[in-house]
Amino acid sequence: MDGNGRWAKRRGLPRTEGHKAGAKAVAEVIKMFREYGVHHITLYAFSTENWKRPPEEVDALMSLIYRYVDKVVIPEIKKNDQLCVRFIGDKSRLSDKLRKKCIEAEELAVGRPFVCNVALNYGGRDEIVHAVNSALADGHTEVSEEILSKYMYTSHSPDPDLVIRTGGDFRISNFLLWQSAYSEFIITDTMWPDFGRAAIEKCMAEFYSRRRRFGGLDPEDAESEE
Repeated sequence: MDGNGRWAKRRGLPRTEGHKAGAKAVAEVIKMFREYGVHHITLYAFSTENWKRPPEEVDALMSLIYRYVDKVVIPEIKKNDQLCVRFIGDKSRLSDKLRKKCIEAEELAVGRPFVCNVALNYGGRDEIVHAVNSALADGHTEVSEEILSKYMYTSHSPDPDLVIRTGGDFRISNFLLWQSAYSEFIITDTMWPDFGRAAIEKCMAEFYSRRRRFGGLDPEDAESEE
């Protein structure tokens, strides 16, 4: 969910106002993807590298996330019996207050059909290291892909079919490194606060136009080889 700061700068606003606008965009995005029949979505809210930002911006972000979970996420979970929220990442670095609020939201609903993963203090490399260490701690002397997948933060969700990056940057930024091995990628110049219905429809049209082979051949290509 990139581009909040640049969105604010273009409007002569503080970066924190961009993050607030970005938070407001989440509800519409979730609504749209549910209309498309999506059952799992992962939002990259705060990375392990984001701690490098100015302390005042980090503090503002953490306060915003706490308020959003408390005032928006938890009431929505109580109202919507289809939604559950999971916070993926290393919660140990979060404040006690925020960590407890995240756990409260998670425990309100488990096993519902629409899962919204919120990546908070998340890094793809960190996740893989955590998974390996957890497997070793459980007595595994070696790991397979199947075993390691069970220890990933996203073990409750399938690997993503589509990864969308807003804001125009062409990099993965340590996001779902293990899970996105065969995901389709779409990079859009649209900043996250502006990522609404029109932008989503364009991304989904692009996704549905692609032919996914997962390392194999299309049926017609296979036939031509015979």
